[in-house]
Amino acid sequence: QVQLVESGGGLVQAGGSLTLSCAASERTFRHYAMGWFRQAPGEEREFVTAIDWSSDSTNYANSVKGRFTVSRNNAKNTVYLQMNSLKPEDTAVYYCAADSRYRDFDQDEPDYWGPGIQVTVSS
Repeated sequence: QVQLVESGGGLVQAGGSLTLSCAASERTFRHYAMGWFRQAPGEEREFVTAIDWSSDSTNYANSVKGRFTVSRNNAKNTVYLQMNSLKPEDTAVYYCAADSRYRDFDQDEPDYWGPGIQVTVSS
C-alpha cells in the first residue's frame, strides 16, 4: 500500500510560480510511475502529467505543456510538480497519484492517490 501526501500548495498571483511535492511512504517508490491530476470546482478530475519510474519518459496535458514540469527523486521517495506562468484556470485541487504502470497513466485511474492540495491562482 502506497501512501502519498502532497505539499506546497497555496495562493499565487497569475504569472507566478509554485512547486508541489508529493512524498510517498513506500520504499519501492522507484518502481512506480507517478503523476498529477487536478479537479477544479464543478469540473471533473483531469490528468495533468505523469513520469515513469526512471524519469526517462514524461507526459503532459496540452493545457500545461511548456509551463509545468514533473520530476522525481527516487532517493527521497518524492515527486515534484514545478508550475510556472500560472493562470487563474489552473486553480484546482491537485492530486498526486501512483501506479505500477506508466502506460495509459492518463487514461486508467491510478491505484494510489494522495488526499489533494489546493492551488489558487488569483487574477
